[in-house]
Amino acid sequence: MWNALEDTRAGLMGIYGLTKAALDDNNAYWLYGEVRSGDFESPNRQDLKAIIKNDLKANYESLNALSNWRRWFAVVNAANIFMERAPEVRTKDLRYTENNLVVDVAQARFLRAYAYFNMVRIWGDVPLILNSHDGNFENKAREDRLKIYAWIEKEMYDAAQLLPYSYSTGDEQQIGNYYNEASSRWSGALVRKLSAYAILAHLAAWQANYADAAAYTQFIMNNYSKGGAYYLSTSFLTDGNGFFFEKRSEQMFSFPYIWAHVEASFTGHIEELTLASPVVSKSVPDIYMPKETILKTFNEKKDQRFSIDTLGNPNTEVYFRNFNSKYPIFSKIKCIMGGTTDPTFRIFTSATILTRLEDITLLRAEALAVLGEKSTAVELLNEIRERRGLKVYSETVNGDLIDAIFLERKRELMGEGHRWYDMIRREKIKHDNPQLAGLIANDGIYWPIAKEILAQNKLIAQNSYWK
Repeated sequence: MWNALEDTRAGLMGIYGLTKAALDDNNAYWLYGEVRSGDFESPNRQDLKAIIKNDLKANYESLNALSNWRRWFAVVNAANIFMERAPEVRTKDLRYTENNLVVDVAQARFLRAYAYFNMVRIWGDVPLILNSHDGNFENKAREDRLKIYAWIEKEMYDAAQLLPYSYSTGDEQQIGNYYNEASSRWSGALVRKLSAYAILAHLAAWQANYADAAAYTQFIMNNYSKGGAYYLSTSFLTDGNGFFFEKRSEQMFSFPYIWAHVEASFTGHIEELTLASPVVSKSVPDIYMPKETILKTFNEKKDQRFSIDTLGNPNTEVYFRNFNSKYPIFSKIKCIMGGTTDPTFRIFTSATILTRLEDITLLRAEALAVLGEKSTAVELLNEIRERRGLKVYSETVNGDLIDAIFLERKRELMGEGHRWYDMIRREKIKHDNPQLAGLIANDGIYWPIAKEILAQNKLIAQNSYWK
C-alpha cells in the first residue's frame, strides 16, 4: 500500500468506514445521545432500561461494548497512519496532486479530532495518541479533557481552512474532479468546511464557550448556501424518501447508507429501536415515548410535527404513529429499504445525521440567548418555529427564552442523537435539575470504562463516579 492514488482513496475511505462503525455499532450514537436522556422508555429490553436508569455498569453485553472506546481509537489509528503515509504517494504517483493530498489530510485530521470529540463527551479524560506507532503500541495514561478540547479545536479549525464547501464543483480549495468522480458521487458523503465549523460550534457550546459558539455558527449562517444546505420542510424532513434517505448536500455532516450501494442493514439505525407495527412487522418497539412525554413536548397547536385536536386525536402522524395505543411509535425517521412503505420489510437505509442547518440555527440561538443578545436569538428561534407551523415566540405564552430554545431543539432534533448533551448544556445554564447537577458535579455524565480496557492498560483508572 501507499504507492498509488488508489491506495490513498482506500485509506481515506477506511477512516470514514471506521467512524461510521464507531457511531452505529450497537446503535451507540442513539443509546448515548437519546436513550440515556430518559425521554424514551423500553418495554422489554433490560439493557436499555439500565441505560435509562443510569445503571451503566449493569452486566449486559451491549453496555460493555458501549463502555469500550476501542472502536474510536481504531479511527484515530487509521487517521494517524494515513497522515504519516499518504505523503509517500505524492512522490510515487504523479496523478496524486499536492491539492489532493492537502484535502485528504484535512479530512483525516478532522475525523481524528471528531473521534476525540466523541470520546471526551462520553468518557471525559482519554489518552491522546497522535502517532500510529507502526504496530508497536505503547500504553498511555489519560490526558486532561481540557487539554484535549484545546487540541480538538485547533485541529478542526486548521482542517476547516483547507476543506472545500463541496467536492468536484470548482471549489478553489478542491481543484478538478475529486478522485476522478463527479460531484454527485461525493455530495453529502464527505466532510466539508461547514461540517468542521458545525462541530466546532458544538465543541464550544459543550464547554460553555458561547462567544466562540456564536462566531462559528455565524460563519455557517453566512455561508450555508455555498455548501448546498437549506432549511427543510416538515414533509421533506419526515418522508421515508426525504432528508434521511441516502446522501444529500443538506446533510451538513452525515454518514449515509445507500440502498443502491447495498448498504442497507437491519441494525445500526434508529429505526431498529423505534419502529414497530404498523410501520414495520414488529409487534413492540425496543423504545417508545410515553404519551405524557409527547404531550408535554408538543404542547402547542398546529405543530406540523405533532399536535392533537380537541378530542385528543393526532392532527398529523409524521412524528408518531398509533399515538393512542399502548406504545406510540416514533416514526419521524423511517427509511425502509429503497424508500418503500411496505411494513413486511425491516431493513433500513437512513443516514446517521450528525448536524444540519436547523441544529446550527438553534445552537446559535442558544449561544446568543446566553450572551444576552435576546432579539437575534428570538429571530433564530422563530426561523424554526414558523417553518413548523407555530406562532412566533412570546415570553408570556412560551416562557423563558432559554427553555423555549431547548424545547424547540428537543422537538426539532428528536431522534438525532442530541438530547442527552442538550440536557447537560441546559443544566449548566439553568441549574434547576438537582439529579442532573449531581451527575455533572461528580462526573456521572460520563460512561464507565470497559473492564477490558482497564485490564489491558494499567495506566488507566476507572472513572471516579463508577469506581
